[in-house]
Amino acid sequence: MEKPRIIIVDDDRDTRELLALALEGENFEVSSAANGLRLISSLQLRRPHLILLDVNMSWIDGFELCKAVKKNEGFRDIPVIFISGRGEPEDRRRGIDAGAADYFVKPLDLNKLINRIRALIPVSESEGGERS
Repeated sequence: MEKPRIIIVDDDRDTRELLALALEGENFEVSSAANGLRLISSLQLRRPHLILLDVNMSWIDGFELCKAVKKNEGFRDIPVIFISGRGEPEDRRRGIDAGAADYFVKPLDLNKLINRIRALIPVSESEGGERS
């Protein structure tokens, strides 16, 4: 059975590594990208089932990056979850308005995050099934 693929996009290496370790322990296949440019190139190589996206990054912020992914016909159905240190109601609203499925504030509640990820990735899809 194929493991569900998640890509973590965060410019903080420690955050990427900690999240990857936790998610791999939950039987996810994890890759990471330090910025939006690397996300775009990795989407072309190996399509993830879900994107975890930081808001504050260099080159392009997470809100704009999420909008760009959602505008792309080939990738708009990939769920995006924001992970951010910015927890104001306005930030959450901007995340959802950008097309995100959810918005988590750091420090993360890993159990809630993992449960939300599992809810967003249908089992049949992670087993290699196609979307209907």
